[in-house]
Amino acid sequence: MLKIFRRNKSDNSATDKALSLTRNSLLSRFNDLFGSNSIEGDFWDSLEEILISADMGAKTSLEIIENIQLKKLDNIQLIYGSLREELISRLLIFNSDESQIDDLSYKPWVILIVGVNGSGKTTALGRLAYKYQLEGKKVIAAAADTFRAAAIDQLQDWAEKLDFDLVAHQHGSDPAAVVFDALDASIARKHDIVLIDTAGRLQNSNNLMAELTKLRNVVKRKIQRDPDEVFLVLDASIGQNGFVQASAFAEAVDVSGVILTKLDGSSRGGIVFSIVKEFGLPVRFVGVGQSAEDLVPFNAEIFVDALLGGINIDADV
Repeated sequence: MLKIFRRNKSDNSATDKALSLTRNSLLSRFNDLFGSNSIEGDFWDSLEEILISADMGAKTSLEIIENIQLKKLDNIQLIYGSLREELISRLLIFNSDESQIDDLSYKPWVILIVGVNGSGKTTALGRLAYKYQLEGKKVIAAAADTFRAAAIDQLQDWAEKLDFDLVAHQHGSDPAAVVFDALDASIARKHDIVLIDTAGRLQNSNNLMAELTKLRNVVKRKIQRDPDEVFLVLDASIGQNGFVQASAFAEAVDVSGVILTKLDGSSRGGIVFSIVKEFGLPVRFVGVGQSAEDLVPFNAEIFVDALLGGINIDADV
């Protein structure tokens, strides 16, 4: 089994920096709560409110609290440790810390990128191309979001900047034809990976489902299998509204993982827990900045430690 991405030592600090808004919005409240050295009164209600304020969702936050309470802990340090373990375990259920490409003997490896306009979908595709190229893989992209001229232009800019191949047709052309031509080119030129950008706005869920089904069928017809991965790109700053988007795309296509973008500009990093809980989808990557290299493999432990980092707990409690 070949793993395309190996965790970079800088990923830890990058995730920590990206979560600074979420952490800073919680830190004083966490410090006040855990610094009291007491679990009397409204301790548990206050902890639940803090988790909800990080956009973990009421249901998820309550489950976390109840699981910790079942342990009947009476020590602040132990409760903090249990909170950390609970948060990590919820992400580890569905997550691995690296995206895996299983067998490149079945070339090309086809990845469908889906998400609404404005989520950072096309940028995420460009950054994925950069990641794969760093690992020595030959990449081609398909500009199949033909309904939006800006998407084609943006992807062309990424392809020129990072020097990867791109198949693009005119604005308004058939997305399926773009995918067909990209797959043809990938087979002829022996590309390792095909990244397919898709439309981010269609009139209704039926149109969305029909369009994505059409693209999936083109892929299956050309390579005799469904797309190897379908990554849903979600903007971290929209918080719980991400559920509406995730629901629509999950109904339309078999999503295999989430790319959470704009984490560096959001105070709602807790949305990760709700996404994993409600949809059973692993978070594969997080966007942590503005540069091409600022898309890092998601790691549950690094994420939780960055979220909770800086809480002051009296060691003598």
